[in-house]
Amino acid sequence: MMNEKLEKLNRQLAQGEARLRRAQHEEKILEHQIKQLTRKERTHRLCTRGAMLESFLIRPEVLTDDDVMEILKQAFSQTGMKEVVAESVKRRVAGEPLTE
Repeated sequence: MMNEKLEKLNRQLAQGEARLRRAQHEEKILEHQIKQLTRKERTHRLCTRGAMLESFLIRPEVLTDDDVMEILKQAFSQTGMKEVVAESVKRRVAGEPLTE
């Protein structure tokens, strides 16, 4: 009688451990998928915004990274630019449309 209970408990323990291993494996898979999607979203965003930037540059293929950085520094140091960016972020975070 005691042996049967012990065997049953050991079986339940083994089954529980197997479920735990499966769940841990599934968790790793899901974490990997989240990282992959986040990376894809960032890559897409960088490509899209890089294309936006290039649409404003004259002959972007001849400019170096340093040239573009200097242009951006100049553009973003203009009076009012920081406020425009901050307001855009504030409204986007609040869920409001940026254009009315």
